[in-house]
Amino acid sequence: MARIARLTYYPVKGCAGTSVPVAEVGPAGLVHDRVFQVVAPDGDFRSQRRYPLLAAVRPRVLDGRLTLSAPGVEDLVLDISRDGPRHPASTFSWHGDGVHQGTEAAEWFSDLLGLPSVLVGVAPDHERVTSGETPGTAAFADGHALLLASESSLDDLNARIFERGGEPVPMDRFRPNVILSGWPEPHREDDVRVMSAGTAKFGYAKQCVRCTVPMVDQETGAKAGPEPIRTLAGYRRHPDGGVVFGMKAAVLRPGQVAVGDEVIVHSWAGPSPSTAAAEPPLMATASRPAESV
Repeated sequence: MARIARLTYYPVKGCAGTSVPVAEVGPAGLVHDRVFQVVAPDGDFRSQRRYPLLAAVRPRVLDGRLTLSAPGVEDLVLDISRDGPRHPASTFSWHGDGVHQGTEAAEWFSDLLGLPSVLVGVAPDHERVTSGETPGTAAFADGHALLLASESSLDDLNARIFERGGEPVPMDRFRPNVILSGWPEPHREDDVRVMSAGTAKFGYAKQCVRCTVPMVDQETGAKAGPEPIRTLAGYRRHPDGGVVFGMKAAVLRPGQVAVGDEVIVHSWAGPSPSTAAAEPPLMATASRPAESV
């Protein structure tokens, strides 16, 4: 039996997340997840791929305000603009407009990153259709409403890293929304096609092909590679290129989920293409870091 072990939303795309015991699920995923993003003057999104320091930014959403904290700079507290002047915004698979969050936020991020930047929020008329086996929608996430990963997948990965003489990595390197516990087999989440937890229901979209972000230390905002990408490349290559870890999902039914909720799988698929020929899982020879549970 699988259960939800952790729930995390990331208010500002590319910045730190907030873990909660209970979360509301809307059509675009966990409420408050990736509802803001930092963009260039032309709308091109800024991410940890080029600006790893974003990982050290701690956003907090409370009572209609957004608080931004980062090492070495003063906190900024903003009244969230739900609507107002628009500014170009984009992700990998979407281009449109967001709501400009004001000059103070723009200056705060511009000073932090050392180049002109603007903070935008999801507009009330935001429209986006996501791809994959189950279509859906999303806010400013790279491609889909939710990212799910299991503790057993991380345990197996860390055992392989440890065997190569490396240091285990915490789950936050992968920035999932939902961490699942209870499945003994690693990457079992890849085979889920329809699942429910709490009062919400989710459908499989696709496996998550990883970029360089998992090589960024999420506490310090510093690059800390080559793990875990180096080890994943040895056994989790996707047929179309890249390495995979975690499953992306669409929301089939909004609702509420909580840590401890049982995960009910309504339908499964066979072994996924990238794992069908993979070597068997290793026994966990290294303990999982505290941050990953």
